[in-house]
Amino acid sequence: MADAERGALARTDATVGELLERWFEQARDDFSPKTVLETRGILDRHLVPALGQVPLHKLKPDALDRYYRSLRSGEANRGRPLSAATIRRIHGVLRRVLAQGVRWGWLGANPAAAASPPRVVARDITPPAPAEVARLFALAQAADPELAAFVVLAAATGARRSEVVALRWADLDLDAGVVRIARGIVMGPSGPVEKDTKTHAARKVSLDATTLAVLRQHRERVVNRAEVCRVTLAPTAFVFSPEVDGSQPWRPDSATRAFARLCTSAGLEGLRLHDLRHYVATRLLASGVGVPTVAGRLGHRNAATTLNVYSHFLAEADREAANILGSLFDEAVDAGER
Repeated sequence: MADAERGALARTDATVGELLERWFEQARDDFSPKTVLETRGILDRHLVPALGQVPLHKLKPDALDRYYRSLRSGEANRGRPLSAATIRRIHGVLRRVLAQGVRWGWLGANPAAAASPPRVVARDITPPAPAEVARLFALAQAADPELAAFVVLAAATGARRSEVVALRWADLDLDAGVVRIARGIVMGPSGPVEKDTKTHAARKVSLDATTLAVLRQHRERVVNRAEVCRVTLAPTAFVFSPEVDGSQPWRPDSATRAFARLCTSAGLEGLRLHDLRHYVATRLLASGVGVPTVAGRLGHRNAATTLNVYSHFLAEADREAANILGSLFDEAVDAGER
């Protein structure tokens, strides 16, 4: 930034709210649509109402710590306590904004750097059992076959929610039994936005015979529906769509709500749509499938990510490996004694 521009930005009498707005207007062009929406929400719901009128030179770490505690208790959020993870996201935005304020000369030091947001305790991964996934599929098949196809595809590929709702029929090769995952649908300020995958890379995932059969049935239904309505189903039509012509994708939040209702019907409250992704990873690892293969199916950038998330689930695979080695040794001993 040029010295003249830096001087123009410098403010020693500004409020936190003024800095928040100036930063957001300059930073939003570098954000994804989803990040723009989420960040704007954090500013509007939390930071601006609570801290917007505070002069920057009066903002201190102890005041931020009190604010974080009030968010945790619900006192600062209309009686609704926030999770530690959400508070840390709020803290992360504020720390980034204040760091920019230091660079612009609006304040001398970043008080958020010395604050103490609550520690996040990692949530235990509790994937559903195969029988539970089968029950979800059976219930959906009876009540909403399109949701059933969504569930079986998510449970077969381990794809992210955004990736499944972004699939178009052109991405599916039902004859070869392969799906190409190249995009995601996220919510932006003006609605759903199509973008590349989280890792900015496309991948191909093989499909099993059962999943292919369900997808063929789903394809037949949507084609018939389009013909009845006298519309054309283009190859670029979305696999899961609220429109007869498949021109619009499911909204990610709509998919989550539909899955939550399905879980309630199945008596599986607390099960999340994301847990189908955990189901794929843990079942494959427990069955002895190599970590690189699992990482590729999940769309992880590298196998280290898979290991970091699912390392404790490798014990079952290691036990199976021990049993295999033991049986091989016993067979060799028995052969030698003959």
